[in-house]
Amino acid sequence: MMSLNRYRLRHLEKKGSHGAKRSASLLKRPDRLIGVILIGNNLANNFAAALTTLIAIRLYGEESVFTASVLLTLAVLIFAEVTPKTIAALHPEKVAFPFSYLLKPLLSLLYPAVWVVNHISNSLAKLCGVNTSNVQAHEHLNPDELRTVVGEAGGLIPDDHQEMLLNILDLEKATVEDIMIPRNEVIGVNIEDDIASIIAQLEGAEYTRLPVYEGNINNVIGILHLRFTPRFLYSKETLTHDNILEHIISPYFVPESTPLHKQLIHFKNQKHNMALVVDEYGEIQGLITLADLLEEIVGDFTTNLADQSELEIKPAEDDWYIIDGGASIRDINRNLDWELPTDGPKTLNGLMMEYLENIPKGQISFMIQDYIFETVTISSTMIESAKVRLIPEEEEEQQ
Repeated sequence: MMSLNRYRLRHLEKKGSHGAKRSASLLKRPDRLIGVILIGNNLANNFAAALTTLIAIRLYGEESVFTASVLLTLAVLIFAEVTPKTIAALHPEKVAFPFSYLLKPLLSLLYPAVWVVNHISNSLAKLCGVNTSNVQAHEHLNPDELRTVVGEAGGLIPDDHQEMLLNILDLEKATVEDIMIPRNEVIGVNIEDDIASIIAQLEGAEYTRLPVYEGNINNVIGILHLRFTPRFLYSKETLTHDNILEHIISPYFVPESTPLHKQLIHFKNQKHNMALVVDEYGEIQGLITLADLLEEIVGDFTTNLADQSELEIKPAEDDWYIIDGGASIRDINRNLDWELPTDGPKTLNGLMMEYLENIPKGQISFMIQDYIFETVTISSTMIESAKVRLIPEEEEEQQ
């Protein structure tokens, strides 16, 4: 009964298995189940011991009691303990479901004795700080345990599905800031530009939605969907800024600390596909789309004109990689199967600057955890690129 998989038991219970329903009912109060089993078990063992002693004395005298006890112990261990319990542990459903027919009425029959035993036992357990009434709390899996269950599913779940399930569970570990397009890469329309420049920008746009702002990106006034642009691009002679403003929709802002799993729900509830990310001061830090969020679950599925990750991470000789300083640490870890720390800065430059605590004036080499960094290009404001290599385990042991 105790070896039953609780989640499989619930599944069988939902499918209408009577044995599963009876077993689940008994397991709701494991103290009572253990009580009735052990009462019967100890009664049988004690009765067998008394009967064996009585038979041994009558047949062979008092000096045979020790030999009879040893033989009874072996018989009980083999036939009543080890063998049946091993079989039951290996095939719990085949044993537990039929025996639930016996345990259910037996519990009703012996309930007064079970109640007394449980009352005394639970009182002693409470003195030891154990809450015997909170059974359900121990049956639920925390996120890390659930990840282990999914990861250990093996051939039961296709690899692609398994990876997606793990990615869904990992959404709560990341925030909008981790996957947003940073502010310096956001492409938008400055409504203060002349009409000819705006038309050229719209005609060559790579994206379907563009932020519209006044002067700088912090003054976003709306979002322009390019499905509206043919309506006024064909009449370029009469196109005005007002024509563009008529077709923009209100911008949607989200805090940079919003967890990804909550942002996915927000996109669904708010009926938005794109959001502008702001910090605690209301300054725009970047942009996130529904596609970016879904790619965290299913992997890259969009076709970009230039694969940003390939541009930012270039293999070099001897297992080195030349990586752009602005590359996301999450992208680096995902593409190279590395484990660079993600609990601090979000870019490679940020990680190196945090470790060095200044901008180096010349080329330097240093280590962060199991990774060697060598600066390649340094500007006055950041480390623009660096060579990075993971130290192999054999080399690490030699060091």
